[in-house]
Amino acid sequence: MKYVDKVEFHFQSILRLVETRTDGKRTKTEDNEENLELQNWSDLPTELLELIMSRLTLEDNIRASVLCKRWHAVAVSVRVVNQSPWLMYFPKFGNLYEIYDPSQRKTYPLELPELYGSRVCYTKDSWLLLYRPRTHRVFFFNPFTRAMIKLPRFELTYQIVAFSCAPTSPSCVVFTVKHISPTVVAISTCHPGATEWVTNNHQNRLPFVSSIWNKLVFCKGVFYCLSLTGWLGVFDPQKRDWGVLAVPPPKCPDNFFAKNWWKGKFMAEHNGDILVIYTCCSENPIIFKLDQSTMVWEEMKTLDNVTLFASFLSSHSRMDLPGIMRNSVYFSKVRFFGKRCISYSLSDCRYYPRKQCYEWGEQDPFENIWIEPPQDVSAFI
Repeated sequence: MKYVDKVEFHFQSILRLVETRTDGKRTKTEDNEENLELQNWSDLPTELLELIMSRLTLEDNIRASVLCKRWHAVAVSVRVVNQSPWLMYFPKFGNLYEIYDPSQRKTYPLELPELYGSRVCYTKDSWLLLYRPRTHRVFFFNPFTRAMIKLPRFELTYQIVAFSCAPTSPSCVVFTVKHISPTVVAISTCHPGATEWVTNNHQNRLPFVSSIWNKLVFCKGVFYCLSLTGWLGVFDPQKRDWGVLAVPPPKCPDNFFAKNWWKGKFMAEHNGDILVIYTCCSENPIIFKLDQSTMVWEEMKTLDNVTLFASFLSSHSRMDLPGIMRNSVYFSKVRFFGKRCISYSLSDCRYYPRKQCYEWGEQDPFENIWIEPPQDVSAFI
């Protein structure tokens, strides 16, 4: 079927939905259908054209976009070339896990007995980093392939952990930072295949408090760590060099520093930029980007169609998602019986669903985490 035929097929399918009910019977609004059939394809209402384009495959969407400037603009606006992360829920008991797809608003069950007795630490490239407190076992696990890679045993108390890339890569580095004193932190690193962790103490020239509520991202070869009070530590795994940047924390209104304020912060990386999200139960969230030329946090009024997925232990960014998901932040909380993820639209300056400002102090940080789905989603589902 040619792409023009596919467009017409989807158009006729949508027309069949334009019906009214009279005396309990379904009847077509023939006059409206006749008027639509007499119109030129280029005269289609934008909303209808967007709906048709959104039903096309990526290949057909690209082909349809070359017909005219208007079709090109609409096709690009709804084009999906990227898959959003999924939200993975960890049960308090048992081996039944749930994975929520925010783009489809569907939840899928997943039996993972391999994860019994473990807690999640971080995710990247579809891999989980997990820790078993009873045995001090640290390991990688891919829930979609069931592959497991073990690391040397290491005691992780109340500290955060991250890794640079998939553990199948020779450049993978695992990083953790632990608070020793107001002026000293202990940094430990490891990599797949290693027989032990390497730990060194580092001095802080600026105030830095490390805890489970800190945030970690790997960007341009270094780990960034956001402290409780908003100071940014940087660790270079190649040089084994640690320092706290002389960058004052982002400035927020006073009401952002209410009860449990440190729990409502998130950090993500996008194309080399460091982004920080501050939330408040009574206000809209504020997003800051670190201007690395001036070393100043700048408030962002738009994400330029980027979508952020924020969770306590790791956050992600995406481009080219469905139009309704762009320029938004998706949080790790699902409402309406698992059917709707709480999100904030920078375009509309409001939460969806409305009045869904959330008190993050109520949520267990190990309850869920965003994870990148497999490339072939259909094979998993």
